[in-house]
Amino acid sequence: MRLTQLKALTGPAIAGIVLSTTPIVFTSFLTYYAVVHEVAIAELTVWQWVGLTIICTITSAGLTPPTMLALIFGYFLGWQAVLPLFVINFGGILFINLMVQWLDHDRFLAFINKNPKAKSILDRILNNELEVIFFAKLSPVLPFGLTNLLFALSGAKLKNILLGGFLGMAPRTILAIWSGHEAREIKALLENPNQSSWTQIIVIVLIILSIAGLWHAIQRSLK
Repeated sequence: MRLTQLKALTGPAIAGIVLSTTPIVFTSFLTYYAVVHEVAIAELTVWQWVGLTIICTITSAGLTPPTMLALIFGYFLGWQAVLPLFVINFGGILFINLMVQWLDHDRFLAFINKNPKAKSILDRILNNELEVIFFAKLSPVLPFGLTNLLFALSGAKLKNILLGGFLGMAPRTILAIWSGHEAREIKALLENPNQSSWTQIIVIVLIILSIAGLWHAIQRSLK
């Protein structure tokens, strides 16, 4: 039993666990740091923000949730945060795909190939992968790093992951930047990012659209 469990702990499995848990832990740290060092962050130069963007591009893959970064960048930079955030989103997706190449990707595919039914379902979904990726990325509640890992492991084309990720992440990123820009206190913003009734409505709408879109896309692929 224990040997079977150890065999199940492949590189992708371990990465999935890490990408699911570390953002939760790091969000608390990021909130604390931003609140305590608000004055120092507000005085950062343009080049320091560029350097911070490069760092966050790498860490967004598994540590810093892009939505949290969008709130913080939006609070300090306003609408000038749009470009850095899309760079971070694209960079995080690319970094995950590079990381997958270092993992035992072949072992994951071998597991899928041993299950004809699972392989058949996955192949059918991949025929409509752009739509599936778009609706998965549209949801504010699905972990950024974990979804990137799953799509990379599934064999989805990088161009579809990037395009679907861009289109799906755009509404939630813009919403988070707007929330940060409108906030008066960073502590209240990070502790309750959806304090506005309009923000809550939009988040609910995005979640509903994501669930309905994924259901429709997957059901159509399986027919």
